Amino acid sequence: MDFPLHTSLRDLALARSSLALVGLALLLTWETFAPFFASGSAQQRGIHGSRNLILGALNALMIAFAFAGLWYAVSRWATTHRFGLLNVLNLPLAFRLMAAFLLFDVWMYWWHRLNHRIPFLWRFHRTHHSDTTMDVTTASRFHFGEILFSACLRLPVILLLGLRIEELLLYEMALFAVVQLHHANISLPAKLDALLRSLIVTPNLHKVHHSRLPMETNSNYSSLFSFWDRCFRTFQLRADPRTITFGLAGFDEPAQQSLSGLIKTPLAHDRPGLTTDEQKIGIK
Repeated sequence: MDFPLHTSLRDLALARSSLALVGLALLLTWETFAPFFASGSAQQRGIHGSRNLILGALNALMIAFAFAGLWYAVSRWATTHRFGLLNVLNLPLAFRLMAAFLLFDVWMYWWHRLNHRIPFLWRFHRTHHSDTTMDVTTASRFHFGEILFSACLRLPVILLLGLRIEELLLYEMALFAVVQLHHANISLPAKLDALLRSLIVTPNLHKVHHSRLPMETNSNYSSLFSFWDRCFRTFQLRADPRTITFGLAGFDEPAQQSLSGLIKTPLAHDRPGLTTDEQKIGIK
């Protein structure tokens, strides 16, 4: 997969951005005409979506200016020095790409799970879970602190796996397409959702993860491939997804849902009246 350097990276980056914008437009349209949950007025949706997308845009700028070059440099060093698991294995191209997707995706599973398990990380991840009206824009609603930690940890992961930057970009294209889909306020036909969730994370599966109930919040950590939750025994379904209520207790006030409130979420106090295990959002 040694493409001409500047052309390949530029084209892949452009394709990733274009795919994200097309996915956003299509899913926003779907949500407008066939929402799974009642979606409120156009003004309410616009304000809610704008907040989430502003956070996403700020995170994208931070990655582009502070980390993309570092990821590329680490990736090139690993390739040049034949360092990292994928370079040692020396697999045929198709198998290498498949292995790259699986290995990086299992890292994403465990990173997500750690964000629920470690109280300090959970303070930042709450920004994502506090959304009371989950839709496609929720896929962009992450605190820049969480994105910063994730971006830093990617450096040793890229190095240890020997991941090529092209493989990372291709993975992110697939990942964000699926992440947009399973956050969207839509419903797939039951049989199609069941078929797809044997491989990828689907809307009915991820809605459970955004439930207000801790035992459901602490399940379904997979981002792209859904089988990690089955492998690590964190898979959970709700018989009727329409009974799910989104958000987090203690984060429903309008001030907390404002853009400044979302940025301040890590500073918010733990919810009163809960046990230590509940405050820590422990693994069930």
